[in-house]
Amino acid sequence: MEFLVILLALVIVAGVVVPRLRGRRRERALEEALRSPDGGHVVAELVAEHGFVPADRLDLRLPGPDPDLLAAVEEARRTQDWKPAAALLARTGAADEPERRWQRVQTLAGAAVRELAEQPGTGGMWLRHWRVVAPEDAGGAAVQAEFLVQQALRDPSSQDYRMILEEARTVCAEAARLAPDDVVPLITELGVARGLGANEAEFQSLWERVVARAPQHMGAHLVALRYWSAAWHGSQRQADTFAERAAAGAPQGSLLPALPLFAVHDHLPDVNLVRGLYESVVVRQAIEGAQYAVAHAPENHPVLPHVRHLLVWFLVNAERYGEAVEQLRRVDGHIGAVPWTHEKDPLAAYTTYRALAVAGWEAGRRNSA
Repeated sequence: MEFLVILLALVIVAGVVVPRLRGRRRERALEEALRSPDGGHVVAELVAEHGFVPADRLDLRLPGPDPDLLAAVEEARRTQDWKPAAALLARTGAADEPERRWQRVQTLAGAAVRELAEQPGTGGMWLRHWRVVAPEDAGGAAVQAEFLVQQALRDPSSQDYRMILEEARTVCAEAARLAPDDVVPLITELGVARGLGANEAEFQSLWERVVARAPQHMGAHLVALRYWSAAWHGSQRQADTFAERAAAGAPQGSLLPALPLFAVHDHLPDVNLVRGLYESVVVRQAIEGAQYAVAHAPENHPVLPHVRHLLVWFLVNAERYGEAVEQLRRVDGHIGAVPWTHEKDPLAAYTTYRALAVAGWEAGRRNSA
């Protein structure tokens, strides 16, 4: 197990020598080691030993398990049949399952976007058929609106960018007409407002309509947080204020105490010159808030995997490997979530962090033995 010794050494040395580069050198060094002749074999042994899913079986489409949604996505891709997706959304209640409905609309729209990117002009034809054949289906309208937002935001420099978002706004209104009790079209409209550069008063007015319907909706808060971030129309202070206010007012069982962790992640510098950033008070408190949220939220909360994935990333960077492994055991198998989806190669990013967590945990056990 010579390679395992090297892997453990990488974890320990990286934590001492290169913490100031936000883990980038550490990740690159580990990725290179994993690509070595013996690397893949040894990591596969580690994965098997700890019960983790092999890399070639990790699902990039979903943040966590949802067999019914996965079946609908696969059927649409394989046969271009939209009816299973329509039936799934029809039985995902807008009033009693708003978070799950939002998650499913996000995933279905994302699937169509990916298919169109893979097959320009013909990919995702099932969604077009859905809208043509069943124009009064509220689920189809909700998915199309989200599809248009995701499609536009893939390339904000496109000459069609604003036109696509204006069309998305129109479809949001149509989806809201078809399902007046559904908050998802309003949440999608938050993305439209962000993309079109709505001013703060306009955005706040829309936001008040959202929270009047679903005050604890974690997905809605994640979408709104992006507007207030420095990368879009706000600042780090505004994003932090928005997240902290939501967390402070959340009842037990809500995921909103995890929102500050997402705000912190949005504003981390690409090059960090502060030693011990991930042990700082701000990061430590954000991690604790997220851990509190996952400990008290219902285990079947559809947005819970999103929080666990981001916790893995922060816990590994903070060298809290045992806690990272604990979260990995709850989400391993699905990696369609931030932070992995922000990377050029989500699979490589996730498997690198997973290897770091396991190797660091093993190193800690050996040192304490």
